[in-house]
Amino acid sequence: MTELIPAPRAVTAAPGEVRLTARSRLYTGPGAEGAGRWLRTALGQATGLPLHEGREPDGTDATDGTDGIALQVDGRLGPEEYRLVSDARGVLVEGGDAAGVFWGAQTLRQLLGPDAHRRAPVRRDRIWAVPHLTIEDAPRFRWRGLMLDVARHFMPKDGVLRYLDLMAAHKLNVFHFHLTDDQGWRIEIRRHPRLTEVGAWRARTKFGHRASPLWDEKPHGGHYTQDDIREIVAYAAERHITVVPEIDVPGHSQAAIAAYPELGNTDVIDTTALSVWDTWGVNPNVLAPTDNTLRFYEEVFEEVLDLFPSEFVHIGGDECPKEQWRSSPAVQARIAELGLADEDALQSWFVRHFDTWLSARGRRLIGWDEILEGGLADGAAVSSWRGYAGGTAAARAGHDVVMCPEQHVYLDHRQDGGPDEPVPIGWVRTLEDVYRFEPVPPELTPAQAAHVIGTQANVWTEAMEDAARVDYQVFPRLAAFAEVAWSALPAPAERDFADFERRTVAHYARLDALGVAYRPPGGPRPWQRRPGVLGRPIEGPPPHR
Repeated sequence: MTELIPAPRAVTAAPGEVRLTARSRLYTGPGAEGAGRWLRTALGQATGLPLHEGREPDGTDATDGTDGIALQVDGRLGPEEYRLVSDARGVLVEGGDAAGVFWGAQTLRQLLGPDAHRRAPVRRDRIWAVPHLTIEDAPRFRWRGLMLDVARHFMPKDGVLRYLDLMAAHKLNVFHFHLTDDQGWRIEIRRHPRLTEVGAWRARTKFGHRASPLWDEKPHGGHYTQDDIREIVAYAAERHITVVPEIDVPGHSQAAIAAYPELGNTDVIDTTALSVWDTWGVNPNVLAPTDNTLRFYEEVFEEVLDLFPSEFVHIGGDECPKEQWRSSPAVQARIAELGLADEDALQSWFVRHFDTWLSARGRRLIGWDEILEGGLADGAAVSSWRGYAGGTAAARAGHDVVMCPEQHVYLDHRQDGGPDEPVPIGWVRTLEDVYRFEPVPPELTPAQAAHVIGTQANVWTEAMEDAARVDYQVFPRLAAFAEVAWSALPAPAERDFADFERRTVAHYARLDALGVAYRPPGGPRPWQRRPGVLGRPIEGPPPHR
């Protein structure tokens, strides 16, 4: 009856409904004011109802009538937990904290039907009703994330804000913001302005996989000013989403080296000849492990910490080729000076430097699972992308883990094996595949499993040239992922995908109302195809748990 996504923990239905009308009021108790402002705006736009502020409740009639809504904090509930009761007294949403109230308000919007997700009323005579029921709900994981790569293809600020709204609608609460890479530097750093003056733009862009012969021959780029970043962070916070920035070191750094050639291995190549990279793959041009490089990135991170209050800061740490380091007399001297065994140990030294630096400032480093090689400080965490192995090793070593294995939750991977799938990348990952993803490896003990603090879906944008392409790759699979991250689902083989698929029928209507250019269940629409653009198919099925 409720068709909710993600599925709540418990729903008890009853006969009857609460009808919202022009006289309905919205009461917000202490601690619930933010959710109240959001709900009044969202429902006011969609319904045209004023939802005036209700009177102070007297304990027996919190909604000021039989058709009102009350939002309040109840400290007896847990973090992010909520209870929604719709009965003869109106609608009451209680949360264990402000976030719990907000997630309950998101559920209330779903109960009102798909048109409640629009920005203006489509019918003035529409009846807005909430069925009588009781919902009790709480998240499985505290980290329910989406990583968006804006370095390969830049997404303007309005698009980022839109994705924060889409995340909130799916009860996702961590936005991993991939801001720098070989193909672009997207954040203003005032002490180093050439990072965006030079590093934010490339002359042209490979269209499709790097093996494709096609090029988009116009410049591509853009960046966020520091005020843009503050706006994004504040907008996310209003929706109980934490923004975790990623600044890549020591690999994935050609855009930075193009802007400041002294950051590269100048005794191996002419770094002054480098430009922002215009194609895809693993780039050989990596940072030089000098004191100048360390201080440069400390200055970058000082400004990043001022902009992002998040506990975690992501430093990348993946895919760092060692050829230039092996060929560089300066790097070899540095290895000897530090008493390190080899170039792999040098990368670990580089990561540990920033691990220590961030820890001293009250933050926690998180990086891709390559950072495990060489050991980590106690507070560091790992994003496990190369399957489950890195996350399993990290959890066993006592490190917190965010599970995001490439084979399961990389949403740039194609959704079907058919020839119409646009720019096919990676393994086929269907909606059902994502729904059956399990973030916690079964071989972990309960104590080790507690270190799996959550999971996230990753959106790499090499083959996504605009927001419509991002929508196509992300949805509807993000809805399946959101249920995995939020709901207490059974083991993968026991999950009721047929029920989820039934609920997606209503969810497609919500996505339509939100203006999401998702992949239809029958395959891409004609304008969503990319005929003749080579992708990167991987033969054979991905490993399953």
